[in-house]
Amino acid sequence: MSWLLHIDTAVQLGSICLSKDEQAIGIKINATQNDHASWLQPAIQKLLQEHDVVIRELAAICVSAGPGSYTGLRVSMATAKGLCYALQKPLITISTLKMMAAAASNLSADFFCPMIDARRIEVFTAIYDKNLNELVKPHNVILTEADFSEFFEKGKLVFFGNGSEKLKPLLSHPNVLFEKIETTSEQMVALAYEKYVKNDFADLAYTEPFYGKEFYSPALKNIK
Repeated sequence: MSWLLHIDTAVQLGSICLSKDEQAIGIKINATQNDHASWLQPAIQKLLQEHDVVIRELAAICVSAGPGSYTGLRVSMATAKGLCYALQKPLITISTLKMMAAAASNLSADFFCPMIDARRIEVFTAIYDKNLNELVKPHNVILTEADFSEFFEKGKLVFFGNGSEKLKPLLSHPNVLFEKIETTSEQMVALAYEKYVKNDFADLAYTEPFYGKEFYSPALKNIK
């Protein structure tokens, strides 16, 4: 029996989940993105206490590693790595987009395209098949219909996530679906446990979040 802690603050809805092997045992959610940093540590402590799990009983720490909010990714990765260092436990990283695809995998579709708003007319996206095999790697893109025609001409393609609202006015096709899917760290459980049993761990010293593109701040614009 292996206790795993799953952490996700990559997007607006932050959450943590405690699992026993492949079964989610408890979850906590924070809907206020600006509060993720102050919410996270107390929420972890409370979640473990509610299920009578001592933190040293955790077998590994799992984190949603991006793409997503720059600040949110820093918060979750720093917390996960700090716990791993202190507890001498392995770190497991899960693509935020693959976690989102796992949340939609019960839909009747051939291809799954999660999208995260990347500001302006850009999104972070990837494409997966029914078995969550990665067909298009995570990347950022300025949206056009041509980017996805290869897939919706072959079968049903479902778009979801807050970035998909930008594509909706641009794309209409019988094989295209737009859905509202809520994703939490609970969708990390099966993906992370598969990595855990394979000892597929991240390098604790060198692992960084996948930001998708360079960080931009108007305040830094003129600094050279």
